[in-house]
Amino acid sequence: MAVELTILAWSMVLLLVHIFAAAHFKTKQYGPRWNMGARDEKLPPLHPLAGRLTRAQANFQETLPIAIVALIGVVLAGCTSDMTALGAWIWLGARLAYLPVYALGIPMIRTLIFLVSLIGLGMVLWPLLGL
Repeated sequence: MAVELTILAWSMVLLLVHIFAAAHFKTKQYGPRWNMGARDEKLPPLHPLAGRLTRAQANFQETLPIAIVALIGVVLAGCTSDMTALGAWIWLGARLAYLPVYALGIPMIRTLIFLVSLIGLGMVLWPLLGL
């Protein structure tokens, strides 16, 4: 199996980590009734950690579709290579590092990690662009 598909599977695990981390701290703040309810009521702003985890989850979900297309695309197009595998690992490694750095509220490093993830993603996309 192509390493890009393995990385895609691990990215789905990372998505679950994002979802459950944010949900845990939101539930800790708002309570289990909120978690199990319709969530229609007005709520106070999230505490900083819960807010950062929620924003980190949203950021991951914004770029994940691009990664899915890139990772599946290079496999389907038969253009996997050492470069696409390295780019995929760079993307996943950066996305793994992004969550705790964002949770800790480290601003500039978070942005640099995000940029590294985009470079990795670009390495995977490059062969699909036919450039």
